[in-house]
Formats: sequence, structure tokens, C-alpha cells
Amino acid sequence: MTDQSHSRQPLCGHTALVTGASRNIGRAIALSLSAAGANIVVNTLSDVEAAEAVAAEIDTQGGNAIVAVGDIVDRDAVAAMVAAGKKAFGRIDVLVANASARGQIDFLDMSYETYRRVIDISLDGTFHLAQATLPMMIDAGWGRIVTLGGVSWHAGLKRRAHNLTAKAGLTGLTRALAVEFGGHGITVNMVAPGMIETVRPASAGTLPARAAEPPVARKGTVDEIASSVRFLCDPAQSYITGQIIHVNGGYHLGG
Repeated sequence: MTDQSHSRQPLCGHTALVTGASRNIGRAIALSLSAAGANIVVNTLSDVEAAEAVAAEIDTQGGNAIVAVGDIVDRDAVAAMVAAGKKAFGRIDVLVANASARGQIDFLDMSYETYRRVIDISLDGTFHLAQATLPMMIDAGWGRIVTLGGVSWHAGLKRRAHNLTAKAGLTGLTRALAVEFGGHGITVNMVAPGMIETVRPASAGTLPARAAEPPVARKGTVDEIASSVRFLCDPAQSYITGQIIHVNGGYHLGG
């Protein structure tokens, strides 16, 4: 479904692939970018019902969305979801790499498989996604990539060596892509959320005691993260690239 209001939005005519978009931050980002006029490819690893509900909500609000089920660690699956987006909307020129895996475990108790899976999703998955979508952005002479980092590797937290390592690597990849593709009209930035009010899976573990007390004295909302991503994706923000936007209430400042 399309209405005339979408034609006046800044992202009208653009298509965004949002990974991990079936719930929480990913869902909020998908809805926010749709409200800005973008077509949305709603990716999920396995929660098809929730992803379809997000797509249906976008449709109800006058937007356009399809669901793409697949593991971003699998290059073939990434190619398939990108092809589906291109078939439905012509191209994908906005990538939001939101999908990640979290958890807490003492470093000496951490299996290599656990360590590797977190890095595979946050870092390698983004690598696959960027390689699959950047050619379309280059052809268009325009593109936006936003990665989702985390406050933990800036502030440091115990029992999260896998997460800190993955997000540190993702920061490096974000900056590398910003430098390499800036001349093509493509910006690449990172949003680093803090402690956000979400429905946490059991695998994510409990929050550290300090995590609930950033300088602003509250947790953030998924909409606050989504609005920052939407800002970076706006065509008007063509001179912001290679940046880490901390949306964590000042938690990364320590204290």
C-alpha cells in the first residue's frame, strides 16, 4: 500500500534492509524508516510471525515491506534476501546492520563456538551484507549504511569478551567502509546504544548493576535509537560519515 504522504518523505524511493527487524530496536528502526518513506526489507533469522507482523504494521501505515527470512552469517542467505529486496523494490540503498547475539559468560568458561557465533553475526554478517548491497549503492551514486554497535566495548564490562571483540571489530569495519566508499555518495556510520528498554531473551543474561545508572539516570527507548538511525539515513546528512553516535545517556563517559 502507498499513500501520497510517503511521496513527500525524505527516503521516498529508497529501500532499506534492516536485519533483526522482527522486534525491539530492529522493529523500531524498520517502522521509523518506513515513516520516512523507505521501502523496508524486514529480516529475521527465525521469528517469521513477528516479522510478518512488522511488515503488516508498515503496510497499515501506508508503507511497503517484505519479509526476508535468513541467517546473515550465510552468504547464500544474504544473497537471497538482497535479491528479494531488489526484485520487490528495484534496489537496496540503505543497510541497517542491527542483528546481533548477546550473552554473558566468564572468559575462562567461554567456548570457542560461543565466541565465534557472536563475532560471526555482528562482524562477519555485516561483511556479507555490505558486500551484497554496496554494488547497488555504487551504481546509484548514493547509499547509507548504519551499523549497531554497543556501549560495552567503550565502557568495558566483565563477562562479555565476545561482545566487546565483535563490536570493536565492527567499529573498524564501519570506518573502513566510510573511507573506501565515501566518494560514491555513500555514508557509513555506527549508532552505539546503551541500556535500552527491550524484551531481552534469556540468552542475553541479566544486566550488570552499573548498567541501569547512566548520567541521565534512566534507560533509553527503542524509538530513541531508531530516530538516530533515521537521522543518519536522511539524504540531507551527506557530510556525516565514519562516526560513532553514542545514544546511551552518557554511559560511555564512565564516572
